[in-house]
Amino acid sequence: MLARGRKVAGKGETVAAHYAFGPLEDDFIIKHRLLTRTTTTRGEPPLKKLQKKFNAFASEVEKEADNYGDCEKLAKAFLQELNTFEIPLLKSKAVIDANLREKENFNDLKDEINGQILQAQADIEDLKRQLEESKIERQHKEECEAIRKLVAMQPPRSETQKVITDLEKEIAMLEAENTASSRTLELRKKQFALLLHVVDELQNTIEEEHRILVEEMRNAVDDHSKSGLEDATGGLEAMAVD
Repeated sequence: MLARGRKVAGKGETVAAHYAFGPLEDDFIIKHRLLTRTTTTRGEPPLKKLQKKFNAFASEVEKEADNYGDCEKLAKAFLQELNTFEIPLLKSKAVIDANLREKENFNDLKDEINGQILQAQADIEDLKRQLEESKIERQHKEECEAIRKLVAMQPPRSETQKVITDLEKEIAMLEAENTASSRTLELRKKQFALLLHVVDELQNTIEEEHRILVEEMRNAVDDHSKSGLEDATGGLEAMAVD
């Protein structure tokens, strides 16, 4: 009924499957075979054989003749055929029950597998989280190792402390020198201001003395001029008297 697909060697292609009957016809044939208990299209179906046995028995019973022996034979033949027909039905029922149990087991197994898949997915997410944490932890370790190597390259703490102490002493000395220089500079500023004040006072004194000297010389010249004038006037008067 079904020609299976062939895989062509070397090409990796599969030939499409071909059906001798269409899907609807195929379903009808399978249903008919299940109902008539036939597995092949050849020969007479068991259900028809059973029907014939029953019809022969019923026809013989309906006769009014004294045929109890024939009826008994036909009845036994019908019951035998019925038993023969019932055995496959019981087998089919057992197969159906087994299939139902198998289906339940499959559903249980499916649920279990789905649960395992969900658990596996959760485990994968947890492993991803642990992997990220491990990466971060490894990065921190690498950074710590780099810092440790950098620290190891530095001189001992005692030497560094000695250098710091020497620098602090030098800074203190420089600060003291700076303070002394500031005080000296301030003193020099005051001295220079005092010197400028003295120079200014001296200049004022010199200018005042010069002004007084000029004033005195001017007064002396004026007095001398007046004296000469008086002497000249007296001489003229004496000459006039003579």
